[in-house]
Amino acid sequence: MGYEEKLKELGLELPQAPKPVATYVPAVRAGELLFLSGVLPMQNGQLAFTGKLGRELTVPQGMEAARVAILNALAIAKQELGSLDRIVRVVKVVGHVASAEGFTDQPQVLNGASDLLVAIFGEAGRHARVAIGAAELPRRAAVEIETILAVS
Repeated sequence: MGYEEKLKELGLELPQAPKPVATYVPAVRAGELLFLSGVLPMQNGQLAFTGKLGRELTVPQGMEAARVAILNALAIAKQELGSLDRIVRVVKVVGHVASAEGFTDQPQVLNGASDLLVAIFGEAGRHARVAIGAAELPRRAAVEIETILAVS
């Protein structure tokens, strides 16, 4: 089963790939690696989750924000590659979590993205990861996720 079919089986659909909001490109391919820029939890052109974890948002809300952001990242990958089936492995995920003072559950928040990647890609979805607490993120986003993919 292909990865796009797996998405459908999970009841998921990729959104439109978000457009850059500044002077950068959404993805850069270097050999067999595809580096994705930081992606926010956008839905229908709007930021779906704003505020800080541990103050305005709960861990489950943060996990959903991470899921939305990684689906946007996959939409960018599909736009760049033509098909998700060209992804060989998810290499690394770096997640920035807007965090209130004292909030330390950034890894749990990022599990929203990591668990979804494993559900879609199986063993090829297991990745190295960094979960970072941030004082502020662009547009008051709750999370921002950058991803490195091995591609064919």
